[in-house]
Amino acid sequence: MIEPLTDELGCSMPSTRRYLKAAGYYSSFTHNGKWYTLKSIPRFDRDGLWFHELIGFSRAGSLTGTLIQLVGRSPAGLTAQQLGVKLRCRCHSVLVQLCRHGKLARQPMGRSHLYLAVDQPVQAAQLQVLAGNQPAAALPAEIAVLILAEFIRQPELSFEELAAVVGGNRQLNLKTAQVADLFARHGLKKTTRAAKPKPYGP
Repeated sequence: MIEPLTDELGCSMPSTRRYLKAAGYYSSFTHNGKWYTLKSIPRFDRDGLWFHELIGFSRAGSLTGTLIQLVGRSPAGLTAQQLGVKLRCRCHSVLVQLCRHGKLARQPMGRSHLYLAVDQPVQAAQLQVLAGNQPAAALPAEIAVLILAEFIRQPELSFEELAAVVGGNRQLNLKTAQVADLFARHGLKKTTRAAKPKPYGP
């Protein structure tokens, strides 16, 4: 930690931080980033993680960066429990904040939530894998037209939001994967955006 390291070096804390920067270091994503290690020490696993006892370090740096990277690289998204096992720490509250700030997406899965990438092509691929690598049920032509018309009116809407808007208007149980599949079938691309804050509960 920075305080005992400063004592060992016999210099000020700003000087210690300069020495660390010059030498190259990682700060932990656990314990509020209070632990440091030299860049030459970690041997990261395939997830870009390395642990010294209960102290975790990541190639992505912070906990938020690590969560975004892990979810984005997962073929079918990850739950908070799965991420907690990988990271050996609780991360539910951080995941909720990332969703509120448009850094991650999520959808209900039983009693929990599945966290997905916000990049629409990546998210569409994750949803398709989640569905068992089977294409989503093809939509009737009239519903497909309604979705595309709504997209033209509001191109900022995500797949999830398009499903909710069109499904709500027509009282249909329209799934996010069906909308994603529609875009994939027609080779349509969506740009990402920062989502508006949503009142997600714990």
